[in-house]
Amino acid sequence: MVFRGTITDAPDFDPSVDAETLYNAMKGIGSDKEAILDLVTGRSNAQRQEIVKAYKSSYGKDLIDDLKYELTGKFERLIVSLMRPQAYHDAKEIHDALKGAGTDEKCLIEVLASRNNQQIHALVAAYKDAYGSDLEEDIIGDTSGHFKKMLIVLLQGTRDDPGLVYPELVEEDAQALYDAGEAQWGTEESIFIMLLGNRSVTHLRMVFDKYQEIAEKAIEDSIKSELSGDFERLMLAIVQCIRSVPMYFAKRLYKSMKGLGTQDNTLIRIMICRSEIDMLDIRECFRMGYEKSLYNMIKEDTSGDYKRTLLALCGGDDDLAGEFFPEAAQLAYKMWEISSMTKVQLRPTIRPASEFDPADDAQNLRKAMKGFGTDEDTIINIVVNRSNEQRQEIKQVFKSLLGRDLMKDLKSELSKNLERLIIGLMLTPAEFDAKMMRKAIEGAGTDEHALIEILVTRTNEQIHAMNAAYKHAYKKSLEEAIQSDTSGRFCQILTALVQGAREDGPADLDRALVDAQELANACNEDSDEMEIKFMSILCTRSFPHLRKVFQEFVRCSNKDIEQIIKKEMSGDLKQAMYGIVCSVKNQPNYLANRLYKAMKGIGTDDRALIRIMVSRSEIDLFNIRKEFKETHDCSLHEFIQVETMVGDTSGDYRKTLLMLCGGED
Repeated sequence: MVFRGTITDAPDFDPSVDAETLYNAMKGIGSDKEAILDLVTGRSNAQRQEIVKAYKSSYGKDLIDDLKYELTGKFERLIVSLMRPQAYHDAKEIHDALKGAGTDEKCLIEVLASRNNQQIHALVAAYKDAYGSDLEEDIIGDTSGHFKKMLIVLLQGTRDDPGLVYPELVEEDAQALYDAGEAQWGTEESIFIMLLGNRSVTHLRMVFDKYQEIAEKAIEDSIKSELSGDFERLMLAIVQCIRSVPMYFAKRLYKSMKGLGTQDNTLIRIMICRSEIDMLDIRECFRMGYEKSLYNMIKEDTSGDYKRTLLALCGGDDDLAGEFFPEAAQLAYKMWEISSMTKVQLRPTIRPASEFDPADDAQNLRKAMKGFGTDEDTIINIVVNRSNEQRQEIKQVFKSLLGRDLMKDLKSELSKNLERLIIGLMLTPAEFDAKMMRKAIEGAGTDEHALIEILVTRTNEQIHAMNAAYKHAYKKSLEEAIQSDTSGRFCQILTALVQGAREDGPADLDRALVDAQELANACNEDSDEMEIKFMSILCTRSFPHLRKVFQEFVRCSNKDIEQIIKKEMSGDLKQAMYGIVCSVKNQPNYLANRLYKAMKGIGTDDRALIRIMVSRSEIDLFNIRKEFKETHDCSLHEFIQVETMVGDTSGDYRKTLLMLCGGED
């Protein structure tokens, strides 16, 4: 195995000298924290164990006890954890996850899904030695159902050796997984448990490729739709670790630091356990997956001696868009291949109401708005629980039956965000998109993010309908409005997208190879030439074709298209290009990230929140929910509840958003 860690054995190592250095650093009043962190992070775990012994024999004291006494907070937790043998550190993490107030299932999943057989056996022995109890018995006593069964299987540490493949069983195993899930009503979980818990990593990668051919979707997507709860999260973690352990840990590290507050236990655990194994790979995967290096994210998210120690374990900063090392290039290629082969089943959260009576709905809406006060509950329940087509019928019947304009009545009775949300739902999709484009263009400053989001996620048909609705409502073409409000290359790319002239159809492999090479060659041209070439391909080719182009681009250039755009382009053009790529790769994930950004931090971007919830509720909001949960470790439902609690964004507005969301994950 090639060493890809950041911490190595120190040369000219003398445990007695190091023990003396640590003793002097803690002697007297106060302690020399810098000396402690420099020494501890400058030694391998095996060397640290020798220092612990030398300290005991020289001073008759326990080094870990002294460190606990001298240090405090997260810095103390990190240094003390570094001083434990890795198996004992894993054992402590599992013990804390089981014995605290409530079980930390995420910790159990992370540790047991990512360790190899040897590490599992060492963990089980260390747990017995440290706590005098059997780990399997403790897990059985603290977990339940299929989640428990899978943990017990992993705990045996009996997965086939990494290179062992049964060629004759690859297709059979893939078919068995398909038959146990997608092909039947309900899921036969035991098949998933047996195969994913025992077959080798190499064998399972081949099984996943064959599964993709059979099901026309990635195994991850099937797990998300067939399983639920902690069992779903565990199986996804296992699949991710089989595909790439460094990518799995890069995701875990990202989730531990983004948003409000840092999950320090997760951050500490991963930085320690991977520092001597594959931290360089994790750094590269982090750079590939997110908009900053792991080093810079740690730097921005932590402080003091704790930060300095983590940065030492990280081992250095990475260029935003350097070339891939071979493993990362293969991984990027594979990710695009999976994306290009996946057939996504779009799932809405709002469906047509059965036993629909537009006249009855019209009467009830009138009653809810008549007289003193407004019955918001009735309005919300009717509007949200009807499809857009049914809402248009209600509008017509309201006019013919009562001689009134329903939209005007709603506007006069409702206010602020609830009014915007309900009115948005009552407009046709084309009218709503036209209005959102108008809002993004007019007023003080242009909302470039909204323009990009709408234009990179709509089909040709939707763009044509939006253009017509815009012209009808505002007596001006949308293209003219864009050209009068934007400029330069950004204006050109928006104008290209608003034509709604993207090609349809599947990928053309020969043409994809040519396109990929042209993009790779353009990276060596001056910025103007590069931007023109990127626009000519990214704005015109079909999404299935672009997936193949981006996959082959990795092979042609040894770079990832996203990283090139981030490094070589700037401003609104960069955001537009990046939006196209993200939408091509995984549109529900792109929109899930847009929702997250709309709500996180101080204040909510209610316009973006309303825009996405309304426009996607009858298309793919269920898919967006799943991606939100997977990417942000929090359900969309829960995030809306927490982030829309302040001011006028609470109450009926929040209730309506949660109903559109369609449920908790």
